[in-house]
Amino acid sequence: MNSFKLFLSHTNILAVRLWRNSHLYLHLSISLTVFQLSCSPALVNLDTAKDEVTKYYESGQYVKELTEIINDAKDKFSKVDLVSNSAVVFDIDETALDNYKEIKRIGYGYESKYWDEWLEKAEAPAIPQVKQLYDFLLQKGFKIIFITGKKDYQYNATLKNMKSVGYMEFDTIITRSKDEYKIKSAQYKSQKRKELVEKGYVIAGCVGDQLTDCEGENCGIVVKLPNYLYLVE
Repeated sequence: MNSFKLFLSHTNILAVRLWRNSHLYLHLSISLTVFQLSCSPALVNLDTAKDEVTKYYESGQYVKELTEIINDAKDKFSKVDLVSNSAVVFDIDETALDNYKEIKRIGYGYESKYWDEWLEKAEAPAIPQVKQLYDFLLQKGFKIIFITGKKDYQYNATLKNMKSVGYMEFDTIITRSKDEYKIKSAQYKSQKRKELVEKGYVIAGCVGDQLTDCEGENCGIVVKLPNYLYLVE
């Protein structure tokens, strides 16, 4: 919109300078208009974008990238000097649990009604590489804490799902209380980490698929996992 306003202003100047030559003025005006339209940012067709996302997840590229990230994380955590309350914070959706097939099934869109119904089924599989990191950290002596953007009424289904795929040992799963529903993700998760530190935890790392999972203080080693399905702000 700003570039279009600039174009109109520029053509008004030309109109003053070339008023005596109406043919030349008309020709220049049309040329500039076409040039402006041809420089508009190119948009990708929605179906094409969906196909590219599908290809990324199903061609092996996602697994390859994720495996490299997890292996690097294991190396970093293996060098941490543990204390009695050393903890690693994990996100849940697209971090501990994989919702890809369901998101693909509904066309990569989002509708809260269908999303809530899916979560209540508690059928999301674990992401194997993340489960391996979880097991590795437990073996090393780290405490595990899950902070999710899910709401309090989804806690029971989340707990059921987590345990059903092998996340059996952890200190707590933190969900949003009713007065936290509208808080931005980064602020909410940062506040929860602060509360954990106040309780005596030493946060050695933070694992999540969104940048907002590990923004702010008390993050330690940041492990950012790939997610091309959605963006949480």
